Amino acid sequence: MFSLPNLAYAYDALEPTMSAKTLHFHHDKHHAAYVKALNDLLGVAPKHITSLEDVIRQSALGGADAAKLFNNAAQVWNHAFFWQSMTPVAADPGPELQTAIQSSFGDLAQMREAFIKEGVNHFGSGWVWLVASGGRLSVVSTHDAHDIITERALSPLIACDLWEHAYYLDYQNDRKAYLGAWFDTLLNWAFASSQLAAASGNGVAWRFDTPTESAKAA
Repeated sequence: MFSLPNLAYAYDALEPTMSAKTLHFHHDKHHAAYVKALNDLLGVAPKHITSLEDVIRQSALGGADAAKLFNNAAQVWNHAFFWQSMTPVAADPGPELQTAIQSSFGDLAQMREAFIKEGVNHFGSGWVWLVASGGRLSVVSTHDAHDIITERALSPLIACDLWEHAYYLDYQNDRKAYLGAWFDTLLNWAFASSQLAAASGNGVAWRFDTPTESAKAA
């Protein structure tokens, strides 16, 4: 039903911050395993399943019986959003995002500090997010598979993976070094800017690719 999304860059394009070996394992094995498990759980696609976002929101309300479906669906979405949050092409935040950063954090350096601190202090696996709500930005983290799209008041702008498989081959247990290098060299400011514009009503927020007939038949 759902397909593993292709990366928008080559496997070695994020080096030296993220090695091609890490990206191969992370995308081709970890992310692919979540996609396979999700499709196995869903079986033959019911007609009413139109988006991964709907699967996540519905399974989040389903209690313990739907927990496995939620965990795999959310991890498929989170990883796809994570790939979008990175780029090998350096850029600066757009004007709207720069203004929001200044009003919410004081300046980019303080936002960086808040982002890294949140990720370092997060216990166990999960994700660290830059989110928008009512024109204000904040940094939050979520545990395990939990994401932001189930939080109606928040709009995700970027996400960084805190699971050890995201950084252990390159940084071992030094999560702080990973987060600092990731923020400084890979953060996709153009994507974050477009997400903020969509949250402000200008444009459409990123969504996971809808299931296709070929994917349903696979």
